[in-house]
Amino acid sequence: MVNYKEYIESNTEIMLGKPVVKGTRITVALVLQRLAEGASVEELMEAYPALTPTSVMAVLAYASDKRPFSALRFSRV
Repeated sequence: MVNYKEYIESNTEIMLGKPVVKGTRITVALVLQRLAEGASVEELMEAYPALTPTSVMAVLAYASDKRPFSALRFSRV
């Protein structure tokens, strides 16, 4: 498992304090949105060359840690 703390940071002087991939202005929310829209990791890295497979996994680990599964709401399909 990736230690997201090595890859994700939040600083009030960068993107108004939104969590971003360290050393970039790429927000966690943007990466999650693109993944939810069906983008592959390869497509993300092509669109945002600063991303790596590990940094994308760190975004997912961050989201998982900040949004426990017990808090998720699932709708019926």
